[in-house]
Amino acid sequence: MQTYLVGGAVRDRLLGLPPGDRDWVVVGATPDEMLAQGFKPVGRDFPVFLHPRTGEEYALARTERKSGRGYRGFVVDADPSVTLEEDLQRRDFTLNAIAQAEDGTLVDPYGGARDIEARVLRHVGPAFVEDPLRVLRAARFMARFAALGFSVAPETLALMRQIAGSGELDTLVPERVWQELRKALRSERPSAFLDTLREADVLKAVLPEVDALYGVPQRADFHPEIDTGLHQQMVSDMAARLAPGDDVVGFAALCHDLGKALTPKDQLPKHIAHEAAGVAPLRVLCARLKVPAEHRELAELACREHLNVHRLFELRDTTVYELLARSDAFRKPGRIAQLALVCEADKRGRGGKEEADYPQGRELQRLHAAALAVNARDLGEAVSGPALGEALRKARIAAIANARNPASLLPPGEGGA
Repeated sequence: MQTYLVGGAVRDRLLGLPPGDRDWVVVGATPDEMLAQGFKPVGRDFPVFLHPRTGEEYALARTERKSGRGYRGFVVDADPSVTLEEDLQRRDFTLNAIAQAEDGTLVDPYGGARDIEARVLRHVGPAFVEDPLRVLRAARFMARFAALGFSVAPETLALMRQIAGSGELDTLVPERVWQELRKALRSERPSAFLDTLREADVLKAVLPEVDALYGVPQRADFHPEIDTGLHQQMVSDMAARLAPGDDVVGFAALCHDLGKALTPKDQLPKHIAHEAAGVAPLRVLCARLKVPAEHRELAELACREHLNVHRLFELRDTTVYELLARSDAFRKPGRIAQLALVCEADKRGRGGKEEADYPQGRELQRLHAAALAVNARDLGEAVSGPALGEALRKARIAAIANARNPASLLPPGEGGA
């Protein structure tokens, strides 16, 4: 029995990245032998065990053979005769098909170390096309590694397009699509996820609401980049910069402008009421991918309110209060900081505005804090019943008025679209 470190731990060490979870492959063993050594079984589809002391995953070397449609349509063989090279051959990309022996030497039969040095994401073999999930994994790896100079090998991109045309993407369950999207939004460059899927003709199949933004023009005075899809990519990358690893903010940033794809052509390049129009496609997307409530609620809030936040300094005190109330900001105060980040990403995610200041975000949080500091106890015992709610509303509007900062008012028209 031989044990090798495999996958991401080996890859990230070669890339000079911080080590993550360690996974191991065991060659020449049976499930009974693993159990006899105290390993705990956890795998349902193939033999995976947890180490009795470290809790790390140890999987028996295995091969996979296509037996049906989709990423679940495989027959697994974990016989002790399966070699390390055969196990590595079933993996998706060469940079993930490298093993490290106990003495530190690398086993790299498919040139993964060479591709890492060349910054190329390349599939291991022709079996790549048998698993449609690998298209999304390729895009997600690009979201993580594009900043390091990685690109997709042309032959790999060709296979991704082949998968897109085969109908196999229809077999992906929503939870797996969401899982890959969520990981991409946590990465440094979510735009690379979108770019890669578009190049592979996949984005329109998995995120048609986002794909519809490409080619839609906007006013150049607000958006020097003009193309709405390009703006979306810039906003997603800015959100990743402002809130690294936060996929809740990232998802809201991704979906904030979906309504622009629905603007009638005779109104372009203006997008009148796009914030309201975007709510319907957002809800369709969330229902299809079974997006968690926390992500859905912030995304809908940002979609509906981002122009109001941009125009914050032009809003009346009552209107600011109503914005906070619609945001459920008094029951869920953390939402306002999240909303401010999404709106800042929107303002800075456009050509020439990447380093722009966004005082609206700070002011929104300051006014929210002032209103939040007012509570029912401050109104005295004389106010109760139905009158209490109205009195609290008026007191919070007064607090907002007292907290307004006239010195920070923006010139008219600085809100943006």
